[in-house]
Amino acid sequence: MHPYLIELASLMAVFSFAIVAPGADTAMVMRQAVLHGRRAAILTSFGIGTSLLFHVSYTILGLGLIISKSILLFNVIKWAGVAYLVYIGIQSLRAGPTVISVDSGEGAGERTKRAPQGAGKAFLLGFLANALNPKPVFFFLSIFSTLISHETPALIKAGYGLVMASCLIAWFVGVSYFLTVPRMRAGFERAGKWINRASGAIFIGFGLKLAAEKAG
Repeated sequence: MHPYLIELASLMAVFSFAIVAPGADTAMVMRQAVLHGRRAAILTSFGIGTSLLFHVSYTILGLGLIISKSILLFNVIKWAGVAYLVYIGIQSLRAGPTVISVDSGEGAGERTKRAPQGAGKAFLLGFLANALNPKPVFFFLSIFSTLISHETPALIKAGYGLVMASCLIAWFVGVSYFLTVPRMRAGFERAGKWINRASGAIFIGFGLKLAAEKAG
């Protein structure tokens, strides 16, 4: 087997656990599906995947090592992420009952209690939720330095990142579809207010957990 395929298989073996582990990204996609429907959740999923490419890019360029060694840069990114997660959490806690709209053939004429979310905003929510979290700095820096040879060309490393981002997007798109099928949608509508409160508490909890993180 080609060494590059072995490296990719090793990366994906580790990354697959990170994909399915519940976290702020999962909570964000769930919130988008419940509040704004399938289209918004899928766009948010693409935002998260694009943010992963952002993390991989600066890791390849060596900026991840600089950030991991700079307490100032780490804290700037960390507190921006804390503020963002807490803000999203408060917005979720304040949200009222909702009716989910699924942007597909079924239920196209369904009335909703909130205006459709713009594509740019849905994408940006996912991108920022992941980009403003310094933990991926250490995650990608550690797995790339451990599992990838220093002699592997940057273009090949970028290809690894593209595969990882594609898998991440596919996972969250699947989650988006699952949460917006008619039977699941009806259940989420009935429990919408409590889901908003739970997701709000989760986001604030992730924000507080991030606040306790220390560089190095």
